[in-house]
Amino acid sequence: MNAWGIRRVGSVTTIRAELRKLPAFMRRDLLIALSYRAAFITDWLSMFAQILMIYFVGRIVSPDAIPEYGGTQATYMEFVAVGITVSSFMGVGLGRVFAAIRQEQVLGTLETLLLTPTALTTVQIGSVVYDLAYVPIRTFIFLGLTSLVFGTTYDWSGLVPAAVVLIAFVPFVWGVGVLAAAWTLTFKRGTGVVGILTSVLTIGSGAYFPLEVIPGWAESIFAWSPVTIALEASRDALLGGAGFLDVLPSILLLIPFAAASLAFGVWTFRLALERERRRGSLGLY
Repeated sequence: MNAWGIRRVGSVTTIRAELRKLPAFMRRDLLIALSYRAAFITDWLSMFAQILMIYFVGRIVSPDAIPEYGGTQATYMEFVAVGITVSSFMGVGLGRVFAAIRQEQVLGTLETLLLTPTALTTVQIGSVVYDLAYVPIRTFIFLGLTSLVFGTTYDWSGLVPAAVVLIAFVPFVWGVGVLAAAWTLTFKRGTGVVGILTSVLTIGSGAYFPLEVIPGWAESIFAWSPVTIALEASRDALLGGAGFLDVLPSILLLIPFAAASLAFGVWTFRLALERERRRGSLGLY
């Protein structure tokens, strides 16, 4: 097994065999979602409640406090709606990767699962494949509802450039999620850490307010956050009509952050896994 958790047969990596297993994970999570209809409906009701909250808060926020994108003054609701879009993608990486490991621990099936011919990377990707399909659909509907019900305006020509930005951003989040999973393996509890990390990254990115309102030293730090970079590029595309070439510098800036995050997360998770195996505590929680 290599550093990424992919098994080898001779000198050939069995990637194709592992990819064929992903639809099974997708089908499992889809059936679970359909089985718990109340949770599914609650998610959509919560989204609509979130839209209402943003709308009413936006009525007391001065339009002059919101930055311009592409020479157009954005409303507070448009500003925050794009912030929620990026936050949703971040939630997939941090929440689901961590939750997948934690769920197997609680059920007592983690050690058994790791003994199967399925690579660990396949298990991790399979745990989020449903969300990677569901979150973009949810996001598109979210933006559509804000536009239809509350009259927000987006430049839909920027949808593809924004999607490319998010694709470059996902590996960074994935690496942080794997790092959180390593924490869970070692300390058995990680909900609080993941919650704090998500809050810091979300608040520091300027998802709900312009970074200019925070102290200058903090603004300088958070301006280099990959979350901030992805968020501002997405706003440039969806609110200012920026094209692919306009957001390309942000994409190129995200790539080294994504590579470093993913490599460090996988390395840390491998160390945590080997440590728990040596101690014989892999199945404990």
